[in-house]
Amino acid sequence: MWKPSLLSSCLLVLAGLARAAPYTPKGGVGTSGTPPPVYVPGSDFDFQSLNLALNQEWIELDLFHHGLAQFSPAEFEAAGVTPAYQFLIEYMADQEVGHATLISNILQGKGAKRCQYTYPFKTVPEFLDFCQKLTRWGESGVYGFLAHLDSRPSATLLTQSITTEARQQMAFRQLKGLFPMPVWFETGITQSMAWTLLAPYLKTCPAENPRIEWQNFPALTITNNPDATKEATGGAAVSSNVTALSYAGRHVTLEWEKPGKKVSYNNSYTTSTSAGKPKYAAWISQLNTTYTELKHIDGRKASTTQPGGNIFSNHTVAGGNSTISAPLINDTMFVLIVDDNPHVTPFNLSLLNKHVVAGPAIYQAG
Repeated sequence: MWKPSLLSSCLLVLAGLARAAPYTPKGGVGTSGTPPPVYVPGSDFDFQSLNLALNQEWIELDLFHHGLAQFSPAEFEAAGVTPAYQFLIEYMADQEVGHATLISNILQGKGAKRCQYTYPFKTVPEFLDFCQKLTRWGESGVYGFLAHLDSRPSATLLTQSITTEARQQMAFRQLKGLFPMPVWFETGITQSMAWTLLAPYLKTCPAENPRIEWQNFPALTITNNPDATKEATGGAAVSSNVTALSYAGRHVTLEWEKPGKKVSYNNSYTTSTSAGKPKYAAWISQLNTTYTELKHIDGRKASTTQPGGNIFSNHTVAGGNSTISAPLINDTMFVLIVDDNPHVTPFNLSLLNKHVVAGPAIYQAG
């Protein structure tokens, strides 16, 4: 029986790629059906990115169950979280079982196992606020690497997972009484930024868990951060007419740690930076990274001013004379301390990593 050589097999594949299916334009990746999709990591980059995402799914599963167990039904109802809303949180925990199973399967059982975690909340409103922040960096962390995965089949499955997490983040904002979606675009962040935010909450992990290779940056604190717990009005609500908690020109005060601190489970990771002296605050929101100059720098303290600006400037409404715009800085977003202000875009945001002095910190702009 004739068996095709490697060369002839490649030519057959290329020939198949050259013939577009009926009613299908030429182009696209993986649309010919040859070779069939394989849902496994295509590189070390894929494994490390997916393993980081798996750690995120595990903490979300634990967090949602933990909050439901820590507070009584009466405490939830006093915060406006009815039994039906409590069931929603339980259902979101069940979704995390599916998400963790999916990524574990892609990683062929070699990914992280569930850890023990530490949490910063003492009340139901604080629990809901932490959930909306943690799901924000979980969602944004995946957006940051999704388009860079070598394994396009794995990226397809992860997309179907992260779109559910986006809905979770919006639901937690609604349970807080915050405006559900005060931006036109959701932003992405790099794996190192997401890992820096996640790492402090991992207390102990199984010894066989793969080491996370992404960088831990020194922690950044916004000492006068808008407080979603105090600013949100009326308890749980589908929406409100308060679309922002901050404003352009707002004075923002910052403190950050020096590198070299032991962090995360078993103190097994060390914060580091390759950046020079701090010069700017980098505001990562929607489609933009915007820089503002640091002022009153005193050791590892400084201040800056919240930038203004709109998405696409003002946009003229079709068929009319009115204009609409959306503020660039809004929502649950990210701020870092950097040593330079390079031009970066959503697709090459990782070029900012080498300039990070500290952060990111969550800025509760809306």
